[in-house]
Amino acid sequence: MGKEDEETTMSGKETVQAEPEFVAFVGIDWADQKHVWCLQKANSTQREAGELEHRPEAVEAWVGELCRRFGYGPIAVAVEQVKGALVYMLRKYECLHLYPVPSTMSASMREALYPSGAKDDPRDADVLLELLVLHRDKLRRLKPDNEATRRVQNLVEERRKLVEEKTAQLNRLTGYLKVYFPQMLEWFAKLDSKLVCDFLERWPSLEELQKVPSAELKKFFRHRRGRHGELTEWRMHGIGQATPAIRDRAVIEAKQTVVQVIAQLLRTLLEGIATLERKIAEAAEVHPDFFIFQSLPGAGAALAPRLLAAFGSQRDRYSRAEEVQKYSGIAPVTERSGKKKWVHFRWACSKFLRQSFHEWAGHSIAQSVWARAYYQRQRERGKEHHAAVRALAFKWIRIVFRCWQDRVAYDETRYLTVLAKRGSHLTSAFVDVAVSM
Repeated sequence: MGKEDEETTMSGKETVQAEPEFVAFVGIDWADQKHVWCLQKANSTQREAGELEHRPEAVEAWVGELCRRFGYGPIAVAVEQVKGALVYMLRKYECLHLYPVPSTMSASMREALYPSGAKDDPRDADVLLELLVLHRDKLRRLKPDNEATRRVQNLVEERRKLVEEKTAQLNRLTGYLKVYFPQMLEWFAKLDSKLVCDFLERWPSLEELQKVPSAELKKFFRHRRGRHGELTEWRMHGIGQATPAIRDRAVIEAKQTVVQVIAQLLRTLLEGIATLERKIAEAAEVHPDFFIFQSLPGAGAALAPRLLAAFGSQRDRYSRAEEVQKYSGIAPVTERSGKKKWVHFRWACSKFLRQSFHEWAGHSIAQSVWARAYYQRQRERGKEHHAAVRALAFKWIRIVFRCWQDRVAYDETRYLTVLAKRGSHLTSAFVDVAVSM
C-alpha cells in the first residue's frame, strides 16, 4: 500500500481494498456472436485458448466450469469493454474480477508485440492476457457503484442518448423544411415541441395547410396553447400570406412524407425524455449523496443528477481531485519533447463526463459570485469562452471533490470567507461582480 493509501486509511476514510490472490487470468476478445478467450493459470506460463458463444446459457456454463475447476477462487478477466452485454453478463459472477482495457492500450501493445500488423482474434485475446498478467498495475479493476448510484448513472446516460437522437432528428427536420416549407422556421421558435409535431403530422406542407378553414386552425391552436391570441392571429395571417418555396411535386411529396415520420419520432423521443427525467428525479431524490450536488450553484434538476453519476458512490475510487479532473477530460494534457512543452485539449476521456462538468460550470457563472469573477479573470487573460469555462470546471472539481469526500453540502458564503482569509486575487472582484449580478 502506497503512502497516499496509508494516509487515507489513517485519516479514517474508506480503505482501498487489496487485490485478491488470483488463481487464474483470462483475456477475452469480445465480438457480436462469439468471443475468443485465452487463459493462464497462476504460477504457470502455459496458456489455453477457446471460443465462447454470446448466449447467456453458454456464458453460464463456461463460468461454472471455470469456477469448479479453480475451486471458486478469484479469477482476473481482461476485456475491451467498460459497459456492454458481455461485461453485464460477467459482472454477476462473484469469482470473476473484471479489468477493462482501453482499446488504445491493447492496440499499442499489439503493435509492439506484432509489428507486422497481422491481426486475428486469438492474438487479440493473447494481448489482453499479456496486459493482465504483466501490467495489471496500469489497469483499474471494475468496481461497480451501489445500486442506487447505478440507477442514476444509467438513467442520465440513457437520457443523454435520447437527447442526442432528438437533436439529430431535429436537424434533419430543419433541413427538410428549409427546402420546401421554410415558413415553419419563422412561425415556430422551437420545432422540438408536441405542438409542432401535431401540426406537421396534420399539415406537412404549405399547400395542405392553406386549404384548412380558419376556424379549424384557431381551434387547433386554442386546444394546445391556451391563451395566445396574438400569437395565433400572427400565425394565421402568415399562413394566409405565405408563398410556396418550391412547386416541384416530386420533391414536396417525398419530403413531406419523411417530415411526418420525423414528427412522429420527435413526439416519441420527447415523451421518452420526459419519462426518463421523472425517473431521474425520483432516483436522485432518494440517493443519500444527492444533497451534496443539489447544493451546487447552477446544477439544477438536470445537472445535479449527472454530477452525482460522475462522482459515484465509491470514495476510495479517487485518492485526489486531480484524478477526477483527468478522468473527466477537464484537465489539459501537457506534452514535452526535448526543450519544447505544449498544453492541449484532452481527447481520451469520457465525453459525457466532460460535457457534464463543462455545462455545469457554465451555468454556475450566473449563480456563484466567485465563479463569475474567476470566469471574467480568465477572459481578461485572453482565453476564449469554452477554455475559460473548462478552467472554471477544473477549479470546481477540487471544491466538489472535498464536499463529496467529507459528505457535506457546498456553502458559497463559507467558501467566499475562506478565499478572503487566503487573500485570493478573486476577492477584489467580488464586490463588482455581485453588483453586476
